[in-house]
Amino acid sequence: MDEEFVPMHGKDSVGHWGSLPDVCLRQVFRCLPDGDRRSADMVCRHWHNVMRSPSLWRYRFFHFSGRLSKYRQSEYCSAVAYARYLGVYLERLEVCVCPPRRSLVAQRLDTLFCLCRVRAPLQSLSLVRLELDRSAWTLGLRNCLIDSLIRFLHRGASRLTSVCLNGMRNRTTQGLDLLSALSYSQRRFEPRCYISFLDLEGFFSSGVHIHLDSSVPGVLRELQGLTSLKLSYSCLSDELLMALHNSDERVTKIPLVKIIPPQVSFVHFCLCSILYLKVVCGDTWAALASSCPDLRVKLTVDQIINTDRLARILLREIPLTEFAMTAFYSPDEDWSARPLLRRMLPQYRCSLQYLTLDLSNCSESLDEELLELVKVCERLEQLRVWAFLEIRTVERLLHIRLTQRHLLNKIRVRKTVNTA
Repeated sequence: MDEEFVPMHGKDSVGHWGSLPDVCLRQVFRCLPDGDRRSADMVCRHWHNVMRSPSLWRYRFFHFSGRLSKYRQSEYCSAVAYARYLGVYLERLEVCVCPPRRSLVAQRLDTLFCLCRVRAPLQSLSLVRLELDRSAWTLGLRNCLIDSLIRFLHRGASRLTSVCLNGMRNRTTQGLDLLSALSYSQRRFEPRCYISFLDLEGFFSSGVHIHLDSSVPGVLRELQGLTSLKLSYSCLSDELLMALHNSDERVTKIPLVKIIPPQVSFVHFCLCSILYLKVVCGDTWAALASSCPDLRVKLTVDQIINTDRLARILLREIPLTEFAMTAFYSPDEDWSARPLLRRMLPQYRCSLQYLTLDLSNCSESLDEELLELVKVCERLEQLRVWAFLEIRTVERLLHIRLTQRHLLNKIRVRKTVNTA
């Protein structure tokens, strides 16, 4: 280069930084935490104007602690200030709450009400782990929060495409009111925008038998643009699956995208415990799969040790593409993972693509069963196993990958043992 390099730490360094283009300053400011952003905002008028660029404030993540602490006061103040001055720029809002243990702590979470009042063109809204069934949430606080969310959805959800209400644990009435508000915003603002992603895992309290309520299928039927749905297994019923494929057949046209609602292409069910046996008919799954040819189903199983009940849930008609399981071995239970590996999962040999198994198999060997499962699963792409396996089993898995399963591009194995 012909030009001599001039360092930016001399007497006129402010001039060099001040002459940076706005696009470069925005890239730098985007990496700064809130405290540094406030400091940069007061450097000069130019930086102050650049700091007010909407692109810097479109995404925001808040984490609210569930414990009283003088050191965590700033997170509440920061949220209030952000909602008041910069909330109009928000497009993606994520809020994670550490569940409160006392009512005094829950009262501090009235900051959520301020966030819900923001008039922002939100495209993505995520409220995680509220756990409203805790005793710390008084009836008044719970009602205020739900009412604020409903008013926001009625007023400002014109661009909302992604909603996550994971771990909210609502009672039946409040949960249905929220779902109805989502449906109302869908009808009010269509065809400009559709909610395509909806996460309702743990949306209802565990003691609520929501599968017996016919209102939930009716509400989900009205979410015409839904393509990805995540539910707790306790919400699943034949009526719900029928609602996903028996909705109206009108066609909505959006520029460059043609949507035939409801075309649910991904369904994720989370099974954490089996308090009561509730089996969906295989014919219902088959009907849904035939109406949605690209349907993909993911099932997450957490600490289930009743093999017979799990076998009645894993029906052959389910187009299962992803399966994740964490098994809990109790000394008081005679449970084995062999039926799962030998009989249940091989029936999805033509659809299973992603398999995650966390098996604390201290007292049984599962090496041969796992190898046979990998051999028969024709479309398997990713395999993650946390289990006690022999080193030779890992070598044989790699050999199968090289010679038979070229689609298998990722293998992760932990807890190997060497029996040589």
